[in-house]
Amino acid sequence: MRYVLLILLIAGIGTAIYLFFYTSPEKRAIQAVETFYTYEQDGAYSDSWAMFHPFMQEKFPKGRYLQDRAHVFMNHFGVTTFSFMIGEAVELKNWKPEEGAESIELVYKVPVSQIYKGKYGNFTLVQNVFVTEVDKKWRVLWNYKK
Repeated sequence: MRYVLLILLIAGIGTAIYLFFYTSPEKRAIQAVETFYTYEQDGAYSDSWAMFHPFMQEKFPKGRYLQDRAHVFMNHFGVTTFSFMIGEAVELKNWKPEEGAESIELVYKVPVSQIYKGKYGNFTLVQNVFVTEVDKKWRVLWNYKK
C-alpha cells in the first residue's frame, strides 16, 4: 500500500511539473483570453481591466473602462451577459496595436466571438484579441490599426 501511494505521489508531481513547464504558449494565451472574457461575462470589469496590457490601461483609465463597459452592454444593447467562443491562437512577431505604437516582440492573435441576446435581437461580435506576456503575466490588447 505504501508503494502504491508513493508511486501515485510521484506520478502526480510529475504530471504537475509537465503541465507547468510544457503547456504551450498558445494554450496559455488561449487560457488568458478565456479568463479575460469570463471576467467580462460575469461583469467583473475591474478584474478584466487588470489583465490589460499597459498600452490598454493607458488608453482606458480604470474608472472610465468600468463605467463604459457596463453602460454600453447593459444600457445600449439591453443585455446582462453573453456567451463566447474562442478560436485557435496564432503567433505574431513585432506586432503593433496601432500605427506609431512601439512594436511588441511576440503576441498571440486569438479570435473571440461574443454571442449576445438583447432587446434588439441576437447578434455576434467577432474580434481578434491579442495577448502577450509582461512580467510573467498574460496581458490583453485590442487592435486599433486603421
